[in-house]
Amino acid sequence: MKLLDGKTALITGASKGIGRKIAEKFAEQGANVAFTYLSSVEKGQQLEQELQSFGTQVKGYRSDASDFAAADKLIQDIVADFGSLEIVVNNAGVTKDGLLLRMTEENWDDVLNINLKSIFNVTKAASRVMMKNRKGSFINMSSVVGVQGNAGQANYAASKAGIIGFSKSVAKELGSRNIRANVVAPGFIRTEMTDVLDPKVVAGWEENIPLKRAGEPEDVANLCVFLASDLSTYITGQVIPVDGGML
Repeated sequence: MKLLDGKTALITGASKGIGRKIAEKFAEQGANVAFTYLSSVEKGQQLEQELQSFGTQVKGYRSDASDFAAADKLIQDIVADFGSLEIVVNNAGVTKDGLLLRMTEENWDDVLNINLKSIFNVTKAASRVMMKNRKGSFINMSSVVGVQGNAGQANYAASKAGIIGFSKSVAKELGSRNIRANVVAPGFIRTEMTDVLDPKVVAGWEENIPLKRAGEPEDVANLCVFLASDLSTYITGQVIPVDGGML
């Protein structure tokens, strides 16, 4: 038996990087997978086709999680299409880095809306479904930057720190309904975004990581499988780093 057999999961922002690998791992472990994409339409459609090879129900939705009404409609559509929703991975996020004195109001608002408000929107809508069924697992994607901060990323750090406080509060509010909420805090993970960096810069970062290497999207996805599965039914309100020992 696979770890997620019979469960339905939503992964937001799954067209590439960490989100894509989470969607793959969930389907591989028997989950029915709903996922969202926004600007990467072609990649989203391609992922939907690829995931169908695992033999579970799969559907991609073009949806903006930072839009309150759109997030509510998304959850309604998923329940109509799949019949249930047991797992939500709030993964959608962006960076718009810059030093505080040069950061525009637009860059602050965009990052807070996409990274933090989207989690409120999706969690509020999905929690109604989970409360009715008296079971569920929220897995919210933060970052080591949300724990320790980082120069040039005040907006990103604030959004990722907010995710931690929000998730701990949700864990306390919904625990009596058998609904769990945990936070994953990735460190330096190799994705499309990091592939364009100077190899010397990457090597310097890796040297400061105790395990002496960057992480892979699969490292994060494996933790998400655990938190989504019945192996973690007594774990809630936690922040778990996937960072090679950085923190």
